[in-house]
Amino acid sequence: MRIRLSVLVNNEFGVLARVANLFAARGYNIASLNVAPTQDEGISRMTIVVEGEKEIVEQIEKQLNRMVNCLKVINLNDQPSVERELALIKMHTNDASRAEVLRITDIFRGSIVDLSADSYTIAISGDAGKINAIISLLKPLGIKEIARTGIVALTRELKTN
Repeated sequence: MRIRLSVLVNNEFGVLARVANLFAARGYNIASLNVAPTQDEGISRMTIVVEGEKEIVEQIEKQLNRMVNCLKVINLNDQPSVERELALIKMHTNDASRAEVLRITDIFRGSIVDLSADSYTIAISGDAGKINAIISLLKPLGIKEIARTGIVALTRELKTN
């Protein structure tokens, strides 16, 4: 099962290592980890994606909640959330492939953020499915490099009338 957690932590030296060690000590590989400061410069948000059994991840959640530097742990699987990922995809290009790379980029609402005589770098954001879909279409055209951020996520607010 893919578990997505949002963890608010004090923005202090060593917190990331302690949180990552909590998962590693239980034999779980973190599939995606994104950390950045929030609107409060003393607090960072960690968005963690891990494959694991729900019961074990619940234990990890409880242990995270006990850590001094962890302020709040939210299991994003339990509530509606908004999530996005960014990918930069560097493509080999030539006269024959440029138009097709541009067409696919446009269909996926991506943008060309860098170009040279023989390459384009595409920026694309969306959910993991969208990122995987554009990668599968671009692969036959010659992907040179890929860099992905992993997801960032926030819970949705309750809608009012």
